[in-house]
Amino acid sequence: RSRPPAMPPKTKKTKSQDTKPAVKGGVQKAGWAKAASKTPKASVWEKKTRNFGIGGDIQPPRDLTRFTKWPRYVVMQRKKRVLQQRLTVPPALNQFTKTLDANTAANLFKLLKEYRPEDKAQKKARLLKTAEGADAAAKPVVIKHGINHVTKLIEDKKATLVVIAHDVDPIELVLYLPALCRKQDIPYCFVKGKARLGQLVHQKTATAVALTSVKEKDRQAFAQLITVVRSQYNSRYDEMRRQWGESVLGLKSKAIIARKEKAKAQEMKDKLRYQ
Repeated sequence: RSRPPAMPPKTKKTKSQDTKPAVKGGVQKAGWAKAASKTPKASVWEKKTRNFGIGGDIQPPRDLTRFTKWPRYVVMQRKKRVLQQRLTVPPALNQFTKTLDANTAANLFKLLKEYRPEDKAQKKARLLKTAEGADAAAKPVVIKHGINHVTKLIEDKKATLVVIAHDVDPIELVLYLPALCRKQDIPYCFVKGKARLGQLVHQKTATAVALTSVKEKDRQAFAQLITVVRSQYNSRYDEMRRQWGESVLGLKSKAIIARKEKAKAQEMKDKLRYQ
């Protein structure tokens, strides 16, 4: 038998480079025109690609706060704050969150700075001047501090204004002061920061400070402050005594509740469809 002649190998059809796109109706397609018109543009700036591998370029700075190992006391402070937000706070504690607004607090501290007590150097100079036989200078009018001293001034009705810090720990140190001030009809208020009160009296912190009197030039500003403080605290004592603090849920709890509500809504929708 004779073998059939071998077929020639198939070759791939390739488009020649000089072929042009078909022109339909005498109009060339826009895509081909764009491709033909593209030419590399000269740039003033040289492109420098960076390699962030080992031994390569320095990596950009990142916010690593999440991975920081904080001291134990900082962790405990933050956990305590979160726990206080999650729990329902009773009225006796919740009243300490009702602090003065920023403008009123600024005016109050501006006035209190005028009555800062003497530091050691000023007191020493005044006593030396008195000992040398000069005219004895009158004792300056200053703010009183120290929880026992402030409590005694309130009981004796000598205090004209009591300022209490909102973040005293343990809170039991000042828990009774609002009720005592209301009983003695003495205006009181809460401000943010025991450290701010401490700066006024040359201490690290102060639980509460009290004013017994003011100078003649400050009487008008002091009267305005007393009016605001009485309207916000003394007049609303009974209302604040019954107001519980609302708990703030975390992100996970909010997501779970939202998912349950969505499922309930879908279930109601399905029931209505088959009725």
